[in-house]
Amino acid sequence: MWQLDALGNAIWNAVTANQIAYNRPPMNSDSSLLQGVKIVSLALNVPGPVAAARLTKLGAEVTKVEPPTGDATQSAAPELYESLCQGQRVLRLDLKSPEGCAKLDELLAQSELLLASFRPSALQRLGLDWESLHARHPKLCFVGIVGYHAPFEERTGHDLTYQSDLGLLRPPHMPPTLFIDLAGAERAVSMALALLNRLARKGQAGCAWVSLHECAQDFAVPLKAGLTTSDGILGGAYPLYGFYRASDGWIAIAALEPHFAQRVLAELGLEKADRTALERIFRQRKAASWEKWAQDLDLPLVAVRETGS
Repeated sequence: MWQLDALGNAIWNAVTANQIAYNRPPMNSDSSLLQGVKIVSLALNVPGPVAAARLTKLGAEVTKVEPPTGDATQSAAPELYESLCQGQRVLRLDLKSPEGCAKLDELLAQSELLLASFRPSALQRLGLDWESLHARHPKLCFVGIVGYHAPFEERTGHDLTYQSDLGLLRPPHMPPTLFIDLAGAERAVSMALALLNRLARKGQAGCAWVSLHECAQDFAVPLKAGLTTSDGILGGAYPLYGFYRASDGWIAIAALEPHFAQRVLAELGLEKADRTALERIFRQRKAASWEKWAQDLDLPLVAVRETGS
């Protein structure tokens, strides 16, 4: 068994509990897991700030450094911006000035992790490339969020282009949420915890890059495997996994496991999963009624809500 100090125990607990902690409300009992860990975030927009917010919820002391103009998310989605900055110290520094760089270096000297979402060339211009950072702050870990892994790390992109490039969208319909940005945030948190864990165990700081396009590639795996194509079992070919019209809207059913499928068919008086028969039956009641029916029978069926409801 490793001999961990207080910081090591905090990191280890966070690594093993992070998947649960992510989905809990702010300021819960897990808010002490990273107590004492100091993080500086230079990340703007969505992926980095979401990652920083989750690390904050785990108890880390996060200082967010913004440019003098601020984070564009503040004007585009003020409530989101405020929620992501909750519990953090927010500073605006001009990193192109000697004074701004000196203040940032002072913060980094007191921290265990730097989180950034700049391209490598921009980091190098600021003297924040890994080699320079590690030379000045040998106990500082680094997680960088980029669009693409080397040798294409300077290529630009956003959630929409990553999904489009891998066939995950159906134009002209826009994605209802920023799937890849949020996946990138999850991966950045995982990498941060892994690096902090090694720092606590072995005293070795490390550097890791998170590629958003790579996250999109992982999201595309079920599609490439044929599971979610139009003729795939999760793409519409299996009658008990999909959408059906109710009398006032839509329901979604996902009775994949045999015991769920058997119970659905038995309750509906069907001998087999027949789409035409299911369409006729589900149209007879309201979506909320079907959802209540499913809850009472412990079946995976819900009413489809409108976006944002």
